[in-house]
Amino acid sequence: MGDMVRPATATIAGREAWSGQGTRSPPIITEKSPVMIEDDEEFDSEKNNKRGCWAKFSSCVGGLWATRQMSKSNDREEFVRTTLRELVVYILFLIILCILTFGSASSSMYYYTKVLSDLFLDAPFPETRNTFRGSTQVLDIWRFMENVMEDGLYWEHWYNPEKTPIETDDRNILYENKLLGIPRLRQIRVRNDSCEVHADFKNAIRQCYAVYSDNAIDKQPFGLMNGTEWTYNSPEALGGGIPYWGKIATYGAGGSFADLGSNRNITNVILVNLRKNLWIERGTRAVFVDFTVYNANINLFCVVKLVFELPATGGVVPSWTFRTVKLLRYVTGFDYFIMACEFIFIFFILYYIIEECIEIRMLKCSYFNSLSNVLDVTVILLALVCIGFSIYSTLTISDTLEKMLRDPTKFADFEFLGYGQAHYNSAVAVCVFFAWLKLFKYISFNKTMTQLSSTLSRCAKDMLSFAVMFFIVFFAYAQLGFLLFGTQVYDFHTFLGATFTLLRTILGDFNFHEIEEANRILGPIFFLTYVFFVFFVLLNMFLAIINDTYSEVKAEIANQRNEFEIGDYFKRGYNNMLGKLGRRDKLLDVENSLKLCDANNDGVLSFDEIRTNLKKCNFSDMEIEMFFAKYDLDGNRSLSLNEVKMMLKDLEGQRKDIEGQMGQDHKDMITKDERPVSASNVSAAVNGISFDEFSVLQRRVDRLEHSIGSIVSKIDAVLVKLDSMEKAKQKHKPSRKPSVLQGVQELGKIDGTDTRNNRNAWN
Repeated sequence: MGDMVRPATATIAGREAWSGQGTRSPPIITEKSPVMIEDDEEFDSEKNNKRGCWAKFSSCVGGLWATRQMSKSNDREEFVRTTLRELVVYILFLIILCILTFGSASSSMYYYTKVLSDLFLDAPFPETRNTFRGSTQVLDIWRFMENVMEDGLYWEHWYNPEKTPIETDDRNILYENKLLGIPRLRQIRVRNDSCEVHADFKNAIRQCYAVYSDNAIDKQPFGLMNGTEWTYNSPEALGGGIPYWGKIATYGAGGSFADLGSNRNITNVILVNLRKNLWIERGTRAVFVDFTVYNANINLFCVVKLVFELPATGGVVPSWTFRTVKLLRYVTGFDYFIMACEFIFIFFILYYIIEECIEIRMLKCSYFNSLSNVLDVTVILLALVCIGFSIYSTLTISDTLEKMLRDPTKFADFEFLGYGQAHYNSAVAVCVFFAWLKLFKYISFNKTMTQLSSTLSRCAKDMLSFAVMFFIVFFAYAQLGFLLFGTQVYDFHTFLGATFTLLRTILGDFNFHEIEEANRILGPIFFLTYVFFVFFVLLNMFLAIINDTYSEVKAEIANQRNEFEIGDYFKRGYNNMLGKLGRRDKLLDVENSLKLCDANNDGVLSFDEIRTNLKKCNFSDMEIEMFFAKYDLDGNRSLSLNEVKMMLKDLEGQRKDIEGQMGQDHKDMITKDERPVSASNVSAAVNGISFDEFSVLQRRVDRLEHSIGSIVSKIDAVLVKLDSMEKAKQKHKPSRKPSVLQGVQELGKIDGTDTRNNRNAWN
């Protein structure tokens, strides 16, 4: 029945055997006899029953962590299905990660940092119009603290000329930012005997203060000899603290400190007392100004540290940090949505931890031979660090705020939380970066997507040899630049700085006039030779290696045979669905046509009635003949009531089977081990026919069958014409009976051109 339910361009009975969609193909004879197969099936059935529900549940749950590396099957479809499942799960993980990272960051952070930095760093001093950024001497430190710092911290009047006072509870920086606690001044000093004076100058120079180091810190009282301003306090006494990495040195968290007041008058008295008694002197190596503000409008904290470094050379080098962070994580409704995403993220991390543990257990040491596996472990470790700090920050911030609100006249130390949150943001950024790179793991089986990795891996040896040659020349120039210009040009003042300067020169970012002014002879020679050897020679060699390797890889990939890819997977499913829809619609058309055939309403259908209606459905005479013969059991060229019922029942059954298959398409994509063995499967396995080649063959068979159907129809027409000619001769006058040769010639007259066209269509 399935042979007839298709248009004239569809396949006939022979096609059904090829496609495996119609009559079931004959079974392939194997080494086992039917009795042995039945025994094996019974044995497997008993074995499966003994496994029990728990074993089946364990197998199902274990399949959740199945990956391509765990799979031992050679089935390409299974490989693609596993890859798709991994890709979908990982995209969900990536979406959650992006929601967490971008949901906790906003442009308000930048503007918050900008307005505060402009307020303290760019506000001019009254006498000199200098700013914090341009501070060069100790006097600039006092000018900043007595003017810019006091004006920025204490907003006690409104902006109108009458200076209307603001209530104490509403005294916010820039009217919007609450100062938490009180600011703190801190300094670090070195001892007088921390360096050695040359013997020729011992009589003339009696004091010597070395550059800052932990061994040179002065821990003795000085000045007024009492109070925290004039005595050394250890980092533990100051609450631990974080070392500060300045422009000149890395400074510890200890020293002498002075907590300022809650209003401008108290702070002014404290600063006058410190300046009068020479709080800053020759042994001072760094002065810190620390305070924290909070903006409730945007729920952001800004931990501010302004630093004046006093090097052993004299003068002042300013530096600063503004850490804008979100410490109160859950306030608005969107914040609680982020909390829900955090729990989902933790679930994903646990899922991937189990997956990687299973892979390590199966692959052992070979697991770490793959760069993608190392990337997986890196992402998991970074995620665990972020989760740990997030929990710690949430638990700690409440305690810190409670202590600060209990006594607002004390210094609120948010430095550790701000420092940790800034590094947490950095860890999250790196985690997101590696997470995006991990996508290459799931698209690497596509030959086009492997061009980058294949090119880099192919040219690795050549690149290694080139790198040795390049860095010999590069570091030689870096050392030469440091020694020639390090004392006069900032870009070359350290060896590391010279290295980065030369890397920038390769990209076109350089200042030729500075090195020319530093050395009018060696400066231009240094620049020209560096540009020639590194830029014109070595860099072009580097590009030539990559370009040559890429050309080879691209040529090889173009010549490679297409393997089963995700595109083929979806194309095949789409074509199967279209085929099922077409067959179902055709079945409906046939059923409706056959129901209209009974012109006499007696339940009996003649051949002519069926032929007339099936012709409307584009069936050929041969297909109609085969269809009719299948149900005309008594051979009387008509279908009785029982035969019609059987025919309609078969049609309805086939239509329901197709609809059932459409509802369970995932069962059609079974593995090779589970697929029924058929002639088409065996042929594809032996000959290695791809999906594209099979589609070409299928189209050719369709065109061949169409041509054969057209030829058969025209032969029928010739036979009808010959029959009419014979009847006409017998009716009018006796004549010679037409020969077979005449019939063939008549056939040529009718269909000579069409036959050639059909042959061309097949070719």
